Amino acid sequence: MLLGGCSGPMSSLQPGGPSAQAGAWMWWGMFGFFTLVLVAVIVLWLHAMRRDPGEVSDREAQREQNRWVIGGGLILPILSIVVILAVGIPLGQRMLPLPPDDGEVVRIDVTAHQWWWEVSYPDTGIVLKDQLHIPAGVPVDLRLTSNDVIHAFWVPRLGGKMDMFPGRTNILRLEADHPGVYHGSCSEFCGRGHAHMQFTVEAHEPDGYQAWLTEMQADD
Repeated sequence: MLLGGCSGPMSSLQPGGPSAQAGAWMWWGMFGFFTLVLVAVIVLWLHAMRRDPGEVSDREAQREQNRWVIGGGLILPILSIVVILAVGIPLGQRMLPLPPDDGEVVRIDVTAHQWWWEVSYPDTGIVLKDQLHIPAGVPVDLRLTSNDVIHAFWVPRLGGKMDMFPGRTNILRLEADHPGVYHGSCSEFCGRGHAHMQFTVEAHEPDGYQAWLTEMQADD
C-alpha cells in the first residue's frame, strides 16, 4: 500500500526515458541511504535508553560526547554529501542538453501562457496546443519560454522540471525510451488556472514521427 504512489502517469518513479531514469536512481539511492541512517539512529537510541551507563567520570562523559558530536555531527553529514555529489553529478549530466554521439537532436519550441501551452516545430509551420509529438529513442531539446508569468514544464516520466521565464529561453533535454503517451503539467503556481494547465507528450516510432510531420505539413 505504501508503494501505491510509485507508479502511474505522473510518477517520476516509473521512468520512461534516460533523464527520468537517472532521477529515479538518485531518488531510490537517497531513500535507501537515509533509511539506513534512520534505522541506525533508532537502534542507537533504543540501546542508549536500555543500557546501564554505570559509573562514568565527567572526563569520560565529555570524551564520549565529543566522539558522538564529531562522528554524527561532522563526519556522517560530510560523508553523506560527498556520496550524493559523487553519484548525483554524473547522473545530472544525463539531463543536460549535451551533443549526443550521433548528433541527432529534435528541436521543439514551447511557450507557456496563462493557462495553456503553445508548441511550435521550427521550419515546419506546425503549431499545437497542449500536446507534443516526439520520436521515441531520439533526444529532444525543448526551448522553453513564457509569455506572461513564471511557469515550469514537467513530464515526470521523461525528465526533471524546468522553469520558464518571460524574456528568457531555457533548454530541457527529454527522450522517451518507447512509444506511448506521457502526461505533463505546470509545476509552478501561475494563477487560478494552474491546476488545469496540463498537456500530453506522444512518443512515436521514428518512422511514425516522420509520417506525422508530413501529414501535419500537408494539412497546413
